[in-house]
Formats: sequence, structure tokens, C-alpha cells
Amino acid sequence: MNPVNYLYLSALLFTIGAAGVLIRRNAIVVFMSVELMLNACNLSLVTFSRMHGNLDGQVVAFFTMVVAAAEVVVGLAIIVSLFRSRHSASVDDASLMKL
Repeated sequence: MNPVNYLYLSALLFTIGAAGVLIRRNAIVVFMSVELMLNACNLSLVTFSRMHGNLDGQVVAFFTMVVAAAEVVVGLAIIVSLFRSRHSASVDDASLMKL
């Protein structure tokens, strides 16, 4: 399979994730869209790494997955505290958490 096809798939996944971040109001869907965008970047990093014959892109993709896992933990903690205080997971209600 041509590596350019993987780059097209990566661009499509990134576009879907960006649209999800910009359009949706639910915080869980927004975080899932951010994860989709990170996975699209990982796919392009691994594709370029394979095209050039080195492992640098795969190592960076691994660290990106670690950062994404940490982002999920912090994001879900914020969503849980938002839901407990407002009984809604809407992004619009997040600005109400300021003191």
C-alpha cells in the first residue's frame, strides 16, 4: 500500500477531529475529538518515519501516546467535577467554574 494513502487517512481523521472540537458542545465528545486528532498526528509521524527508514517518528508517536493518556486522566477529572457541580457535561458550563 502506498504511504501517501496513510497520509490521506491521517488528514481525514484530523479534519474529523477538528470539526468535532469546533462543532460539539459536550465535553466528552470534545476530548474524544482531541484524541482523534492526536492519533491522526501519530499516524502521520509513523508514516513519515517509515518512509525515511528511521525510528524517530515512532518514538515521538510513543511519547505523544503517553501525553494523550495523561490528558485523558486530567480531562476526565475535570469533566467529573463539572458534572458533579452543574449536572451537565456541556463545555458552555465550564466557564461557570471560575471563582
